[in-house]
Amino acid sequence: MDTSIVVPITAHASASTASEESGAEREIARLRARVRELSTELIHAQEASCHRVARELHDSVGAELTATRFALAGVDTWLPADAPPQCAAALQVTGRSLDTVCEAVRHAVAELHSPALEAGIVSALSQWTADFSARTQLRTSFVCAADVRLTRLPTDAALAIFRVAQEALNNIAKHAQASAADVRIEASRRHLTLVISDDGVGLPPRARTRQGHFGLAGMRARCAAFDGNVQIGTRRDSDTTQARGTTVRARFAWDAMLADAVCVARRAASAAAVSL
Repeated sequence: MDTSIVVPITAHASASTASEESGAEREIARLRARVRELSTELIHAQEASCHRVARELHDSVGAELTATRFALAGVDTWLPADAPPQCAAALQVTGRSLDTVCEAVRHAVAELHSPALEAGIVSALSQWTADFSARTQLRTSFVCAADVRLTRLPTDAALAIFRVAQEALNNIAKHAQASAADVRIEASRRHLTLVISDDGVGLPPRARTRQGHFGLAGMRARCAAFDGNVQIGTRRDSDTTQARGTTVRARFAWDAMLADAVCVARRAASAAAVSL
């Protein structure tokens, strides 16, 4: 009698627990999907803002700088022969400053525009790190895992990886006081991991979690859009405990990155079948 009572109750409890676990899993999956959706919206808004600023810099600021250059050339021509030498010297200084500003604007426009990803993320990052090294005089290396999935990445996923690397390297150039930077792409069964490290002064602990840091927030959003995350750490000398540089590890899930590529391929196959 006792046994007949216990068994149904235990079975009912097990079924209830399984149902609760299944409901919790569905809720977690729903929340993860929502995070991906919001992160994707943020990324698209950032890219649209970058393109808008690039147009303004090129069309408005660029035009004003060109007009200023012509005006200075005119002043130099109109200077009388007996003008004080300080006038010519001042014009030369102004001209050099204007050249510096023009170069900075050209660089900013290039940074804000989306990179050419037709040849794939490996080619884009290889070219950009080489340009970065030439521009900053930092020794920069790029190493990439041999993984055929890299050639199948859709544009949104490749752009996310590129922007994270771009932001991390720009932060090194601005803040790290480093002499070298290394970029590496690692591939496991489930994840692609982008690793950017330097030999600089390290990142202050509060900067790793600072919510108002737009660059770090953008990196986290780009990873979250593909079921990933960003980890930032400072390496320390084992003898002196002094900082020896910063390492950024940005992880992206292959399944999330390749999902769009699968959908595109299926749509293309369906369209081809209909045309036949």
